[in-house]
Amino acid sequence: MRSLWPTPLPRPVLLVLGLATALWLGGCASVIRLENDVQSYPHWTATERPVAGDSFRFERLPSQRHDRPEQAQLEARVAERLQAAGLAPGPANGTPRWTVEVSARSLRLPHAPWDDPYDRWPGPGLAGRDYVVTGSGRLVWMPAFPRLAPPYYQRELSVVVRDSRNGRAVFESRAAHDGPWADGPALWDALVQAALDGFPQPPSGPRRVVVEVPR
Repeated sequence: MRSLWPTPLPRPVLLVLGLATALWLGGCASVIRLENDVQSYPHWTATERPVAGDSFRFERLPSQRHDRPEQAQLEARVAERLQAAGLAPGPANGTPRWTVEVSARSLRLPHAPWDDPYDRWPGPGLAGRDYVVTGSGRLVWMPAFPRLAPPYYQRELSVVVRDSRNGRAVFESRAAHDGPWADGPALWDALVQAALDGFPQPPSGPRRVVVEVPR
């Protein structure tokens, strides 16, 4: 009589399949797929836009002129992208062709905006978000069972380029993303990459730029 059970796979085959599955899962879990909302507005003409060799220098707002290492790190990331596009850092005492302003904002929320901050009692007698009604009609509060929702983060980066000859803003780009990931260099690198995607002539208006970063 023919067995209804399938023939078991040989052990070497099972080992190979297990290893392939582990590698696949590990590869999927090794990166974060960040969807950055970007709005870019280039306002220079074909004859005005930056060319290779143009110099630039960072300008800071009064609130940014304190000794803040975070600001210097952001500017260093932006400088790398501008240099990749052919621009060069200008001399400290000279007049650059372009001035660049970089600003950023990070907000930590106690939970995601769409999450319910209250835990619901999973048993019978549920009459509210954080209390239970007993058989005698008594309200019993359950503060010992709070919902431990993970924090949620919102980040935004802005880059503004001005013509140093007249101070006119000729390029502006903003990038923003949100998620459960705490601040880290890779996440800010992704925002800089998204904000300057296509520089100096990215598509005008809002768009979405996906950047994969390591966990």
